[in-house]
Amino acid sequence: TSADINVIALIGERGREVREFIERDLGPEGLRRSIIISATSDRSPLQRVRAAYLATTIAEHFRDQGKKVLLRMDSLTRFAMARREIGLAIGEPPTSKGYTPSVFALLPSLLERAGNAQGEGGITGIYTVLVEGDDMNDPVADTARSILDGHIVLSRKLAAQNHFPAVAVLESASRCMSDVVSREHKEMAAQVRQILADYAEAEDLINIGAYAKGSNPRIDRAIELIEPLRAFLRQDVEETVDFPKTIRALAQILRDAPPANGGRR
Repeated sequence: TSADINVIALIGERGREVREFIERDLGPEGLRRSIIISATSDRSPLQRVRAAYLATTIAEHFRDQGKKVLLRMDSLTRFAMARREIGLAIGEPPTSKGYTPSVFALLPSLLERAGNAQGEGGITGIYTVLVEGDDMNDPVADTARSILDGHIVLSRKLAAQNHFPAVAVLESASRCMSDVVSREHKEMAAQVRQILADYAEAEDLINIGAYAKGSNPRIDRAIELIEPLRAFLRQDVEETVDFPKTIRALAQILRDAPPANGGRR
């Protein structure tokens, strides 16, 4: 990351995972410019809630000094669960999935603290959300989606297919993409989403051999491009690719494919 400071909040994680993250994933170089706030799963719910607020306060401190801060919180769901425990203990009524009303009042107050300051500083917040049974209408996930600038959905199905990172492109979204990318980039992204959607719609027919080539030019194009796009969307954990190179690679894939209408490009 190019951030000046990393603030990492590990809320409700197992103690072993915290140690592994620090020693294996972060390493000495990453640790030198990182601040880690940890409240493991065996800590009281009050400590877990306060850890999330403490990490956000530290991020705000550096932002106010003009620093670019990357705030990562794993996980927002366990923060909500800890607050649910506190709410139930003090007599709050349970609502959806047992969460108390205070949970949904506190989530916006926590998440809205990230973002840019009036000066040069800013906080980029990345929050993980765990959903039960892959239910994207989970109340915590639903609330987070309504507040944050975007969401990246990870798919169990893609992970089972050894497709990493297991990002479900059609279920993911960015509200600020139009403000930060070129028109060409936006058009290419729209094409990719359309191709993936066309293939997903016809996938069952394709797999059982019931689709006849030539029946639908858009599906024909999706069949031709699906493997190049899947290869493009895969990336090894040790692999790094700069942004301009990524855009050029995507443009090449789309340029080499026939148009959806089967006519001239």
